[in-house]
Amino acid sequence: MKKPVGIALIGTGYIGQKTHLPAYLKMQEEGLVEIIAICDIDEAALSAASAKFGVTRTFTDYTQMLELDEIDAVDVCTPNYRHHQPVIDSFAAGKHVICEKPLAINAVEGAAMVAAGHAAGKKFQVALNTRFGSGPQAVKRFVEDGKLGEIYYARAHALRRRGIPGWGTFTQKDKQGGGPLIDIGVHILDLTLWLMGYPEPVSVTGQTYVKFGTREGVLGLAGQWDPKTYTVEDFAAGFIRFADGATLSLESSFAANLAENQFHTSLFGTEGGAYLEPANEEATRVFREESGTLTDTALAFLPKIMTHDAELREFVQAVINDTPVPVPGEEGLMVTRILDALYLSAETGREVRMTRE
Repeated sequence: MKKPVGIALIGTGYIGQKTHLPAYLKMQEEGLVEIIAICDIDEAALSAASAKFGVTRTFTDYTQMLELDEIDAVDVCTPNYRHHQPVIDSFAAGKHVICEKPLAINAVEGAAMVAAGHAAGKKFQVALNTRFGSGPQAVKRFVEDGKLGEIYYARAHALRRRGIPGWGTFTQKDKQGGGPLIDIGVHILDLTLWLMGYPEPVSVTGQTYVKFGTREGVLGLAGQWDPKTYTVEDFAAGFIRFADGATLSLESSFAANLAENQFHTSLFGTEGGAYLEPANEEATRVFREESGTLTDTALAFLPKIMTHDAELREFVQAVINDTPVPVPGEEGLMVTRILDALYLSAETGREVRMTRE
């Protein structure tokens, strides 16, 4: 049996303790990984994670942690604005890297991260976990089998009625890069692009709105934020054109007056269509015309998958078996380039042309 992959985690906040460390703990029990060390500048969070997950080697300076030879791969779970440098430094130290979404707060930083991975000859995965659910995986098989034909249009929604986060840096543009578009829109955008085969974007039109975040007295169902320091959008809409003629519409909100939260994508193809809600596998449907009639196919026996567990397990397996990672840095970079273009279009009031990089 191959030796366990030595894992180190940078960032022991909510996502690190809620999903990443529990997944590694399971794999450690199976002999697939060994959690070597964890790091955080917040000593209280670091201490809590150390006690909860039994990791004795702790650091407040990740550069010191990266000196450990036992570390094979680094998992970056820091806030968005602190993705760039830890990833660059981890590659410089000769480690494989998985980085939480989004790849970076902008495409300039993201491109440098991807380039660093190539220069180091190491694996680089972006933690876009939504595509690992059984519904998305099943629809992807329909797509690959040609059951939907040419997918010429898609519609993606990541909408919250009242879901402005009341903690962390989610409402600060300089630290987050944006609001709902870069936080939850990134997930539904990646999922939809993946199902479409990641076509090359050629132009983007976008619009953002701030109608709730800067107002006093707005109901907060995800904690209460400070309107005085709110600097991100609370609603965004965009339209993306691709080189193959396909198009995609995207909507994302932290707050909007709508009936209920929405997180779903619809695909429109020449041979069939599909609808899926990643968090509700039973809603997955495929629509076709067969044997002279219209059919609506519900996909049965879709198991509930812990998508964070699945993405981390596949990253570890890619390191063990020296195979490609399932969500390469290049795909995370394309998502970030599109997000940049959407924000630029909203800022300038014009369509943004995208060039191949």
